[in-house]
Amino acid sequence: MSCQSREPIVAVLSTLAQIKRPRLLLRTARHGTTDYNRATDLRRILRLPATPPPGAATVRALIELEDQQEALRTRPAHEIGNPWRAARHVEVLIALIAEAQLMAEAVFPATD
Repeated sequence: MSCQSREPIVAVLSTLAQIKRPRLLLRTARHGTTDYNRATDLRRILRLPATPPPGAATVRALIELEDQQEALRTRPAHEIGNPWRAARHVEVLIALIAEAQLMAEAVFPATD
């Protein structure tokens, strides 16, 4: 794999490394990755007719969706609008973690 194709992926992984979320939210999401089914869960979470291919674009879409969930979670209580749903936020985080792992394994294969 060339350096050019790795650069966007490394940038996405760098963005992921900077995300700070409550420990309980992340622990719950990490636990949920064991039951993650890419074919059905990712399509449902992204609300797409077909499962998108793995890669940086899919992870970026999940980062954007997770940012929206975080904005709902942290907005002032007096604001009216869509309520924050912990279950939705966790399922987005599950997909984000699983897809990031899949992407990282494709770029940086494990050496045994």
